[in-house]
Formats: sequence, C-alpha cells, structure tokens
Amino acid sequence: QVQLVESGGGLVQAGGSLRLSCAASGGTLSYNVMAWFRQAPGKERESVAAVSWSGIRIIYAASVKGRFTISGDNAKNTVYLQMNSLKPEDTAVYYCAAGTAFDTSPLQYHYWGQGTQVTVSS
Repeated sequence: QVQLVESGGGLVQAGGSLRLSCAASGGTLSYNVMAWFRQAPGKERESVAAVSWSGIRIIYAASVKGRFTISGDNAKNTVYLQMNSLKPEDTAVYYCAAGTAFDTSPLQYHYWGQGTQVTVSS
C-alpha cells in the first residue's frame, strides 16, 4: 500500500515562496509518475505539475509555469514542489499523487496524500 505524506504548506505573503514535500512509501517502484494537484474552494481539483521518476518527462500547468518547479529525489522517494512568486490565486489545498501513467488527469493517479494547505495573502 502506497502512502503519501505532504508537508511544507503554510501562510505566505504574495510574492513569497514555499517548498512542498511529498514523502512516498510502500511499493513506489510500481508507480512511475508523481504529481501535484491543487483544489481551491468551489473549484475542481486541477493538475499543477507532474514528473516521471526517470526525470525525463515534466509537465506544468500554464498558470504556474515559470514560477513552480517539480523535482524528485529517488533515494528518498520524495517529490518536491518549489513555489516562487506566489499569488493569492495559488491559495488551495495541495495534494501529492502517484500513478502509473504520465498524465494531467487525476483519474490516472491511484494514491493521494492528505493534502497540505497553502494560503497566499495579498
């Protein structure tokens, strides 16, 4: 059973930075893709970024491209989301997910973390 635990969320002022971490355990070798999603109040869960464990495939949502960076540490079974130049519209619960196919659709991800709140004040 794969378990994902996010950390690093918090309150930050607009223009600030946060680094989210997602620690994975339990059979992660069978999952070749790790991704970050977010869900704001009243909105559907949306893809933020995804990376293959090989590191050769990365995708970002247009809204975060150039500001966010996804990366992974295979030795630690951990993925990160470095978030810079944060905006109030980035406020959401951020979720880590693991899947077997590289995709932006949440349907491709079988395991999810509990989420970590990111709040950006103006």
